[in-house]
Amino acid sequence: MVVVTTTADVPKSLPLLFLGRDTDPHSERGVECPGALPPASDPNLVERARKAKAALGDKVFVLGHHYQRDEVIQFADVTGDSFKLARDAAARPDSPYIVFCGVHFMAESADILTNDDQTVILPDLAAGCSMADMARIQQVEAAWDALADAGIADVTVPVTYMNSSADIKAFCGRNGGVVCTSSNAEVALNWAFERGEKVLFLPDQHLGRNTAVLELGLSLDECVVYDPHKPHGGLTSEQLAAAKMILWRGHCSVHGRFTAASVDDVRARVPGVNVLVHPECRHEVVTKADLVGSTEYIINTLDAAGPGSSWAIGTELNLVQRLAKAHPDKNIVFLDKAVCYCSTMNRIDLPHLVWALENLVAGTAINTIKVDPETEKYAKVALDRMLSLPGKSLRD
Repeated sequence: MVVVTTTADVPKSLPLLFLGRDTDPHSERGVECPGALPPASDPNLVERARKAKAALGDKVFVLGHHYQRDEVIQFADVTGDSFKLARDAAARPDSPYIVFCGVHFMAESADILTNDDQTVILPDLAAGCSMADMARIQQVEAAWDALADAGIADVTVPVTYMNSSADIKAFCGRNGGVVCTSSNAEVALNWAFERGEKVLFLPDQHLGRNTAVLELGLSLDECVVYDPHKPHGGLTSEQLAAAKMILWRGHCSVHGRFTAASVDDVRARVPGVNVLVHPECRHEVVTKADLVGSTEYIINTLDAAGPGSSWAIGTELNLVQRLAKAHPDKNIVFLDKAVCYCSTMNRIDLPHLVWALENLVAGTAINTIKVDPETEKYAKVALDRMLSLPGKSLRD
């Protein structure tokens, strides 16, 4: 059994390794699987998954993120974004095993919100999140020290996006902060500014900037970017003192690929197209789009769209393709010409799902995700603060 924890065993910086000669168990989790991983060429994979899931019955609850590949999503009991899935898991206390077909931080959140009798499993431990990895706890603690040195830590409220590790959520819980999603970022920031003069927003600079400027009315000049790879974040004490939003230098590797030129190009190619993008996209993309909203907002908007309408969607390609299949009466295209899958999400494939389910049938829980009690305690504080936020975003 492989158990993944989330605190002291994490290295302070990513090592530089030579291809084929060295490996790092922290950055390459799941590369080697104990037991026999079925080959992708096995023609019986679908039937094996069906058989294993049927044998487990109500003992297993399979969660499938919207960005997951179709071969896996067909076996999900529920689909959704990261926080919805974690809450769905918590709502099934009688299922002892939660198989999370998503990425690592999502499985951590599910472990935090489920009870101690439930076991959360991530079929491939290498399914991480590049954005979450851009903010490591040692870096964030060093940034907090820099804010203290600048005399502003006591008037700064940390807010972390759901797409962050459990220890970053716990940092926010310990320091009076909160977790947010792409749906309620505006509400979370208003909550934070009621309690402090400034916000340290982790780890996605684009969601933080877009929400602060387009929803709260702040200026771009009031937003600065803290680079953890530079002394004091590459910012002077004067810049920190003048800022309202201190944005972490992080981004989504999928949504960050879209450019303003992508929007211009699709408008030239598709007459009358509606451009709908995720708020993790760059500011210049969001300001050129017609509509901006979370994954659930994108799905709901297309469900309600009229027949014959044209849409260019700026989000992960698996979801865009699935939406296009679900709405053959609408012209739905990907915003960019380049392929843009979430590479880490796609590590959860049918062989890994079969391997995880068949091990459960044999009585072995592999790749279990367990957040240590201290981290879980304070991460849950930040999550509970989010759950108590008033109202809902218009883009939910």
